[in-house]
Amino acid sequence: VQLQASGGGLVQAGNSLKLSCEASARTLTTGWFRQAPGKEREFVAARRWNFGSAIYADSAKGRFTISRDNTKNTVYLQMNSLKSEDTAIYYCAAAQRGIITSSIRRAHEYDYWGQGTEVTVSS
Repeated sequence: VQLQASGGGLVQAGNSLKLSCEASARTLTTGWFRQAPGKEREFVAARRWNFGSAIYADSAKGRFTISRDNTKNTVYLQMNSLKSEDTAIYYCAAAQRGIITSSIRRAHEYDYWGQGTEVTVSS
């Protein structure tokens, strides 16, 4: 499965951005991770598409929404009320199985990764 992330850019704090992750095939779990300069990659949001609801990092709750367009095999990350600390390279990841809740935040659980899209939030 190939993943193509897009939608990053430069945005002012308080504004919104919508990232896209187009997959070459249907997957059961999709996650978004990010890596800020000088920091480790961290979990942002994920969802199993066959059951359950979306799971978000505390930093994303109430501001970010993960969704999917089934007709396009594309997963989105809507990011609202952006902050300077959201500045990072955002990666989408996927697995063709439903990753259990206790593991869904772990990057190594995902089999496929996109190339990353850069988000810069200016204050």
